[in-house]
Formats: sequence, structure tokens, C-alpha cells
Amino acid sequence: MAIEVRDGVTVIDGEPQVLVTADYPYYRDDPSVWRDRLIAIRDDLGIRVITCYLPWRHHQPTPDGPPDFSGESQGNRDVVGFLALCHELGIQVVAKPGPFIHAETNYGGLPDWVCPKHNPAIEAVLDSAGEASAWLGDPLPAPLAPLFDGMVTQWLNATGKEVIEPATWPNGPIILMQIANEGIYTSGALPLSAYDYSASALAFYRDRLKDWYGTVEEYDRLHGTAIGDWSDIEPPREWTGPARSEELQSYADWGRFHAEYMGEVYHRWSAAVAARVPVVVNLNPPAEHHHSFDDWLARVRPEIWDGINYGFTNWMGVVSANRDSHARYVTAAKRAPGPNLEENWGFSKLYDPAYADGTTSYHQTLLALAAGATGFNVYTGVNTSGWTDDLDNVHESPYPDCAPIDENGEPTPKAHTLKSMADFLTLHGAEFLESRPERAGAYGLYLPYAGIAAFSPESSDAPQLGRSLRAYHERCRAEGVDYALVELQSATVDDLAVHGSVTVPGGPFMHRHVQALLAAHIAGGGSVVVDGPAPTLDEDLRPCTVLADALPSVPAAVASRVRVTHGHADAYLRVHPDRDVAYLTVLTQSDHEGAVCLELDGRPIELITAKGGAALLRLVDGELDDFLVKGVNTYLDSAVPAGVKHGDRIHIADHPADLDRVGGRFRVS
Repeated sequence: MAIEVRDGVTVIDGEPQVLVTADYPYYRDDPSVWRDRLIAIRDDLGIRVITCYLPWRHHQPTPDGPPDFSGESQGNRDVVGFLALCHELGIQVVAKPGPFIHAETNYGGLPDWVCPKHNPAIEAVLDSAGEASAWLGDPLPAPLAPLFDGMVTQWLNATGKEVIEPATWPNGPIILMQIANEGIYTSGALPLSAYDYSASALAFYRDRLKDWYGTVEEYDRLHGTAIGDWSDIEPPREWTGPARSEELQSYADWGRFHAEYMGEVYHRWSAAVAARVPVVVNLNPPAEHHHSFDDWLARVRPEIWDGINYGFTNWMGVVSANRDSHARYVTAAKRAPGPNLEENWGFSKLYDPAYADGTTSYHQTLLALAAGATGFNVYTGVNTSGWTDDLDNVHESPYPDCAPIDENGEPTPKAHTLKSMADFLTLHGAEFLESRPERAGAYGLYLPYAGIAAFSPESSDAPQLGRSLRAYHERCRAEGVDYALVELQSATVDDLAVHGSVTVPGGPFMHRHVQALLAAHIAGGGSVVVDGPAPTLDEDLRPCTVLADALPSVPAAVASRVRVTHGHADAYLRVHPDRDVAYLTVLTQSDHEGAVCLELDGRPIELITAKGGAALLRLVDGELDDFLVKGVNTYLDSAVPAGVKHGDRIHIADHPADLDRVGGRFRVS
């Protein structure tokens, strides 16, 4: 059986599937309950793929001996036995060997003996002020430093040879491997000034500069400097008020460095495991601070990862209630095709009490899929209660507090919600992925501007990317239309042609081939809107007005096929290219309860949902087929008889409840 990832979609034996998974931290439970909990995930949740971290500190607490993967020193270290049990039960696995995992473990799952505080010979990650970047007070080891790199390589070699290789599909359950966590050290959303100014990282930075510019003379010409040697180059540490294009280049360089630095770490760690399955990562979305979109966009460049596949997480707020969380979440889902590899389905005490009810997670999961995700993960599927203080000495049992399967192995109300979603996507997932989102246009990402804007103050007239994108997102949401993100430096004319209108950030310079691409798009009948001044220089700061000469272009009028006519909700439409099949996702905001009225191609549709609820409808030959509608949100004290009306068909629950139809069978819960 062949397993691959094509354009972000997991494909097994040629069949694409929505990757529906649930995390089970085996290391937090006693082995005596593993079988029962796995069966509950499979049967009560309808999920046949689990994800699990392999905590380094758990399996190798001291450097004096090899890792314990068989449970000789402690029963719940028997990950080899755990994976064998998964295979026996017909459950597939996404293995996550770290080395850093977060997962609410001490020191993020790293063993204490790799901490620079305990071993000063290990170089620390440094921020722009020269201070060690820390995880809950403990300095983190620099990923590219030789001593730590050797330690990580030994750990990942061991997991690859002793755990992952023997359990690789089809002889075992492992179908994918995730490397690192949310960047490298849950750092994917941090400011560009937060890391890494260590000696090993700066050596990598200067090597990159040599590759990019070739000679010191060319570097000097483009930066307006007079350096004597590559070793004399210092990265930017703060905004210095640059006035000329040459003075902006070092900020763009540092943003590009972050992208290649993260890619370098991903490739080193993946090579150390040497897994025969596809490798994915799980980027956290942009953070909340002023520069957050630019920090994130500068370093998250899947186009240059070469075999490392994109994935993302959530953990940044309730999107049905918070516009900022919504924008950051949608950006992560749209940046590149890939699965949501951690959606909060179990933490109400640690994150937000809204997660006590499954409606919050249900809404977010459907939003991610509508925005472009190719799968979702239930984090975690099971409440656990059997770990030791050396793994986690902070969090109380159970972990988490409100998972779909409780600490006794019993399904909670969340289980019924997940079972309906999993069954729907098992039946229709391949068709859903084949269906194309209806979008009114695209925003073109010119990533050199992200590195600049990540440092510039809000009042600066320097080139922008993140704030321009955020404003575009809000305009589209206000107009009730969807959009795509396109990375301009790797895009083709065909990539732009499918979107019609493309909005791009303005600024003093832009790669010559990008300007030519946008001019060709205009010549082909498309339109380009420049948010700011049209560039007059190319990437080498030589005169180039290819785009400016092609402007202005007239944006084509776009009529959305679906619109909300009543109610506070967002609607997303996907249409199959070859069959008369459409998928309509409707996401009700937390301040609206009851009827949401829409028009699809002029025909009315009415939904009844709870506050913060959501619905997913399958329409075949213009008629209603299967659907999921959420009618209960106990956290918001909202309970209505879920219903849907389309044409002559009216389906409504006979009491306050969710209402689903999957494979023609109705479920009220």
C-alpha cells in the first residue's frame, strides 16, 4: 500500500482522503487501558487514525543509557507495544518524535540534560538582545549547534530504527511522521527578533547571504554598505528608521533567513529519523501582537521546504466570537494545503471555558476545512490520568479536562458530534476535497515585505504585508466572499488565472519576474490591485516598471453564488468540477441563535443553529442530500431544534438537539 501527500492531501493507494485523526498521549495513561481507549476512539468517535508524540524526556530521562522503547523501566514507555496494539486494532498512526513536543510536558518534552542551564557546553538560542530564549524559564538549546545537533541526531536515529521503521505501513500502523512542534520550539509565531542570534545560527545566516548574493561587492551594492568580510555582517536587531530601499534589505534578509533556518532544521531532523513515510509539520497560526502576521508569513514558506508537508494547529482563541482569532486561524488554513494537526477538543480549563462544549471545536473544524484544510485532529481524543511528575509536574489529572472520551473510557456528548463528522467525511471526504472553493479573488504574498514589516512601527511608511492582508481579509468577510492566498515568487500565470482579481502589497521594489507575472495576468484579462505604490525597482534595485506600466487594470465584477440574507454567519461554497455536487458550509457566530437565511444561486436555504453553531450541507443536482447541523451549545446556554429547509425539503429535530443525515440516515442527538 502506497502512502503519499499530494498538494497537502493524504493519498492512500491512490485514494485521497480527509485526514481525520485523534491524538492519544499513551505516555499519560497506564498500559492496561490502552486497548480500551483505542477501541473507544475507533468505535465511539469513528476515527481510525491517531497521532502521538514520543516524548524524549519520557523515553530517555538520563544520558547514561539508550532510550527505553519497550517499557522495561516503566510500563508506559512501551511505545513498541503500543504501536503493535494500534496495528492489531486496525488503527493507523501519525508518529511525532519531536524532539521538542510541548504537549504540556516538562521542558517541552526535552530531557533536562540537553538544557544549557544543566550543561553549559550546549549553546543556547539567543534573542536580539543576546538573552537566552527560554521555555518556562529554562534556556533552549540552539538547534544548529554541533553538540546539541549530535544529541538530537542520536535520539531521532534511535526512534527511526527502533520504533518508526519496524512499525511503518503496511507492516505496522505508521502512515505519516510529524517533525518538531509549531515551528521548532513552539516558536513559529514569535517575533523575528526573538531568535536565533546564537553563534551557530548566525554562521548559517552568513552562509545563506553568500549563497544569495555571491560576492561581498554585490552585497554592499544592494545594502549600501562597505563590509570587509561576510563575518562582519550583523543581522537587524531593531528598527533603525531606514529611508532608502538599500537600508530595507537586511530586514528582508532576516525574514528569508528565518524561513531557511526553519527548513534546515526540519530537513536535518527528518533525515536523522529516515522515515519511509511522508513528513508533515504543524505550524501554529500568527500570534496577537502588532507584527504577528509579518513574523509568521516571513518564516512560513512551504514552497522552499522540498518534501516537508505543511500542516497547522489552532490554540489561539474562539473564532466564532473573536474577529482577530478568526483572521489568524483562516490565514493558517489558507497559507498552503494541509491538515489541521491540532484542534482543541479537550481543554476548557487550560485555554478557554468555551471548549467545555463541543460546538466551539465543531465550528472551528468546519471553518478550517472550508478555508482549505485537508484534515483535522482531535486534541486530545481521550482524557488520561496515569503519568509521573518527571514527565509533567504541573497539570492535574485528568489531561485534558473535557475530551470526547472521558478518563473512564466513556463517550461524552462530544463523541456523538465527532462520530457524525467522521462518518460524513469518511463517506464524502474525497469528493469534498475534489470540489473547488468558490472564491472572489486572491491576495498575493510578496514575502520580502514581511521581513521588513516585522520590524517597522505601525506609523512607518515602509512596505507592509501582514496588515495589508488583514485588511483584505476583513473586506472579504464584510462582503461575504471567500479568497485565496498565493505566494507570488513561486506562482505561475495559471495559478493567478483561476482567481481573476489579485490584490498585492505595494512598495518600492519587487522581483522582476513577479512584476512580469502580474503584468501577464493583466494582459490575460485578469486584474491586479496594488495596495500602496507600484514598484519601480526590481529585486536587485535596478529600474523596473513592468507592473506599473501594466496598471491600472479594471477589477472584474464578481457575483457570489452564495450570500447570507439574514443572521450573523459566514458561508463557504465548494463545487465539484465534474458533477453537479456542491458543499455549503455555514458558520454561525456566537451572538446569533436560530434562523440563518441564505441564497444559493438565487434559491433560498434556511438553517436553524445554536449560537456559535455550524452546518455542512451536501447538495446533489441542486437538491439537499446529507448534512450536519449543530443545534446545541451548552456553554452559551443555547439549544434549538436544529433544522434545514431547502426547496420543498424541511428537516427539523423534534426537540432541542443536533440534526444530521449521513448516508441517508438521520441522527438526532
